[in-house]
Amino acid sequence: MAPLAERVRPKTLSEVVGQEHLTGPGKPLRRMLETRRLSSFILWGPPGSGKTTLARLMAQGVGQEMVALSAVNAGVKDIKEVVTQAQQKGGLVLFLDEIHRFNKSQQDALLPHVESGLLTLIGATTENPSFEVNPALRSRARVYVLNPLDEEATLRLLERALAHPQGLQAQAEPKALELIAQAAMGDARRALSALELAASLGEGQISEAAAREALGSGTLNFDKGGEYFYDLISALHKSVRGNHVDAALYYLARMIEGGADPLYLARRLARMAVEDVGLADPNALRLAMAAKDAYDFLGSPEGELALAELVIYLALAPKSNSSYVAWKNAQNAARTHPDAAIPLPLRNAPTALMQRLGYGRGYAYYHDDPEGSFAQQYLPDDLENLTLYQATGEGWEERVRERLKALRARFATGSKTKRT
Repeated sequence: MAPLAERVRPKTLSEVVGQEHLTGPGKPLRRMLETRRLSSFILWGPPGSGKTTLARLMAQGVGQEMVALSAVNAGVKDIKEVVTQAQQKGGLVLFLDEIHRFNKSQQDALLPHVESGLLTLIGATTENPSFEVNPALRSRARVYVLNPLDEEATLRLLERALAHPQGLQAQAEPKALELIAQAAMGDARRALSALELAASLGEGQISEAAAREALGSGTLNFDKGGEYFYDLISALHKSVRGNHVDAALYYLARMIEGGADPLYLARRLARMAVEDVGLADPNALRLAMAAKDAYDFLGSPEGELALAELVIYLALAPKSNSSYVAWKNAQNAARTHPDAAIPLPLRNAPTALMQRLGYGRGYAYYHDDPEGSFAQQYLPDDLENLTLYQATGEGWEERVRERLKALRARFATGSKTKRT
């Protein structure tokens, strides 16, 4: 017998739950069916959001034959075979699952046939098409975003599966359905699989206990290296930057429990220490390195506490991106003025020729001649008034901001004195 998810798969667009922004009255997919004009598009959404179901319904709804391929095991040869079929039939719909797994040359092989209309492409991906699908192919196919099912939509799905002629024909406690809907985390396939297993365990009676047993320890909504992975690390970084310690800890735990490499997390936290805490608290970087070393030494799970301690410290630390901004400014200045002449006093003079040319001549050694040191020129002529670094009023920088102001005033005074 086919799995429950296949047996109760929607037969019409109206039966699809959770994607009303695409399937409702006046919405894009509904309009295509009503006009019976199917154009190429890419469905981007998490697992179990209905990508395959929608592809099938759209092809059936306009009366076109569909060939389904998975980019996991298909290649250019398979595309050529589909093109041959399309030429014989006067066109067809190609449903390409996991389209992001096609490389550039494989995606390029589709272009002329999609552009000519011989193939109507329906792509499906869990990854951001902006990064994974060639711009040329994206320009020929609209991208529609599918949402993970919310708990209400998942509950409707489960209730329909219980009453469906090909469904379970079982009785379920409301608490059991709520538990499955929550644990599914927006994945319809996961919800229906858990419901089917719970019915089997409960011999037709789906109790809360049977639902818990079917779910087991569960799996977190986490995809190493995928779109959701980067959403989580982005949320962690932004929570640290925004000083929200509880959110930062939550996202750290989500990633660790989901199987993220702790040393990857340690590297990202070290980046936060230099990019967002920066010179407001120079100890942040030291603690980041110590946390990485502690994890190396302790391993899991004890070493994870060092990462949690680091997240707390970084989230509560004063914030400054002054060094980050100063470095970007310095890079831009170096790219704009790559050949600006270094003042002669600052140049190295290891040979007699260089000394005769004036290299190093007149250099004022600060410890012997502070006033002369402030009077000499450090930047090239074209960049004499360049200012790259600005201290903030956060943490350590608040203490050095006045010193920086005084130093710059002395350089300005010394420069004027030297010119006069």
